[in-house]
Amino acid sequence: MARRGRNTTERRGHNGHKDSVARSRESTEPPKRADLTPVRADPPPEIGPADITPSPAEPAPAPEPAPAPQPPLLFEIAWEVCWQLGGIYTVLRSKAATMLEKWGDRYCLIGPYNPNTAAVEFEEQPTYGSIRETLQKLKDAGITCYFGRWLIAGRPRVILIDYRGRFGSLDFDKYLMWQDHGIAIDASDGEVNEVVAFGFAVAEFFRVFTGIVKDRPILAHFHEWMGGIAVPRIAHQKLPMATIFTTHATLLGRYIAGDNPHFYDHLPYLNPEAEAAKYQIYSRFAIEKAAAHASTVFTTVSEVTATEAAKLLGREPDAILPNGLNIQRFAAPHEFQYLHQQYKERIHEFVMGHFFPSYTFDLDNTLYLVTSGRYEYRNKGMDMYIEALYRLNQRLKEMVNPPTIVAFVITRAQVKNVNVSVLQNQSMFEDLRRTCDEISHQMGSRLFHSAATGRIPTFAELLSDDAQVRLKRATHAWRTNRQPLIVTHDLADDAGDPVLKHLRYRNLFNAGDDPVKVVFHPEFVSATSPVINLDYEQFVRGCHMGIFPSYYEPWGYTPMECIALGLPAVTTDLSGFGAYAQRHIPNHEERGILVLNRRTKSFDAAVDDLVEYLMHFVRLNRRERIELRNGVERLGELFDWSNLAKHYDEAHRLALDRIGAPRPGTLEVRLV
Repeated sequence: MARRGRNTTERRGHNGHKDSVARSRESTEPPKRADLTPVRADPPPEIGPADITPSPAEPAPAPEPAPAPQPPLLFEIAWEVCWQLGGIYTVLRSKAATMLEKWGDRYCLIGPYNPNTAAVEFEEQPTYGSIRETLQKLKDAGITCYFGRWLIAGRPRVILIDYRGRFGSLDFDKYLMWQDHGIAIDASDGEVNEVVAFGFAVAEFFRVFTGIVKDRPILAHFHEWMGGIAVPRIAHQKLPMATIFTTHATLLGRYIAGDNPHFYDHLPYLNPEAEAAKYQIYSRFAIEKAAAHASTVFTTVSEVTATEAAKLLGREPDAILPNGLNIQRFAAPHEFQYLHQQYKERIHEFVMGHFFPSYTFDLDNTLYLVTSGRYEYRNKGMDMYIEALYRLNQRLKEMVNPPTIVAFVITRAQVKNVNVSVLQNQSMFEDLRRTCDEISHQMGSRLFHSAATGRIPTFAELLSDDAQVRLKRATHAWRTNRQPLIVTHDLADDAGDPVLKHLRYRNLFNAGDDPVKVVFHPEFVSATSPVINLDYEQFVRGCHMGIFPSYYEPWGYTPMECIALGLPAVTTDLSGFGAYAQRHIPNHEERGILVLNRRTKSFDAAVDDLVEYLMHFVRLNRRERIELRNGVERLGELFDWSNLAKHYDEAHRLALDRIGAPRPGTLEVRLV
């Protein structure tokens, strides 16, 4: 029955038409008369239910796979983008190339537009995509933004916001700070007014941007209180994004530490609000505290600052982000010893011009020490540095044939101008050099002519009477009976300057019989300086040791830069860098990094430890100092951003986790 049914179905279609087999036969066989007799087809048999073969069910369509999550975008916001004011500039600039390796063009910095610095730091470029749409909407609202590249290694993307376009709504913005965040801002505080305008402009940027870009997570990493106003604004507006706020040093902590020699002992008992009001920085303090509490992830740069932030800002940091360097910028593995010798000779020239008019000493038996940084006399440990120099001077006087120590203090103080006597000595030194160069050229010509004739010239032939007179005049004009000055500039407050007061108190006046000499240079050195015409990096390379016994130092770039340049360095356990070295570098003292104990030892005891280390150092011979520099230079790799940027990655992943966004570089598997 089943077979018959199938045959019938093959002969006739369901609509009674002849099947394709019959049509094919009719078209291929010639017609015959007998074939024209109509044939009556049998009716199709009835088909019962048992004869129906069920067809298989259609499979359900597979659900379309979810689209792969788009990788996040990262913005880094700071007041010092394309604008060098302090250490944040160094952090951002040195880190940029490493950030670009991971993020590429998904990384962008945001800063305030300063036409003076942008002219040399920034290259404007055409906008595109979501950035173009966002900046156009901001422009329509009266806020002009500039998009381009920062002219540093890696050339990262940058948006500079002209926050002055926000000044028209400044009063209303400050009202919102009070209404929404409880922060009152004095109308006469110009700096805070600028910070408010910039912060609200940044918050408006992200409000518009998050309305346009909805297919991927957005991270915004803010640095310091001057870049942090947008953090509580973003949280208040509930924008769909994650924020990271990093305090590199609490503003209140810096004020208190500079005024209180027992800051760390008193820290647990301080009332932050009362202290902020005392130093008249309450608005700034409140902005920093609000940013710390409103951020998705709160971070700082060291364990030292983490303890401080927990007490003064009221929130434990979620992560520690130690600062690093682009070591390739400093690296000179095959020539750094040669560079040390080259720049040491340049420092020799300054020292001869400064000291030798009064007296001379053996430059081959002279060591150069340096401290530098922001002019915070107590916080940066300049008081300990000078006290150690005084005690070292007393110890060296007891030695037979002690080395000469020339100790530099490089910082920026209020000055009137360069001291005339210092300039005169350097000018006359250059005159003496030119005279000697001319005479030596003449002597070389005479020596060559005499040798060409086959005879040895006499002294009188080499150095004529006229040349001797010129040389004596230049030498006598250069000499002076005055002691070399201890400061190279005329200070605005000579009598009240703390460094000069300490030097005078300890009678460190550069006397001829003092093994320790002091040069206070109250301007940062540069190649265009009329006194020490070397860039800071070149100057440090020419020295023998960097000494930074800071009392308050959230991180401390100066000792780290010394290490990168192959220079032994002194730091303290109250410095973020010093605490990091203690934790991560075994035998750090033998390897050229002395970490003084200032946390539990008294000031005098710490000074004695520093003097003992310096006495050990001055007893090293030249070969031992070279070996020490070689070992120090190898430590520099530990502080390269390629090793330290992982801490930033962890903070960014934590922020993504907290907003429920997928992590970059991970695969999400969904079971349907």
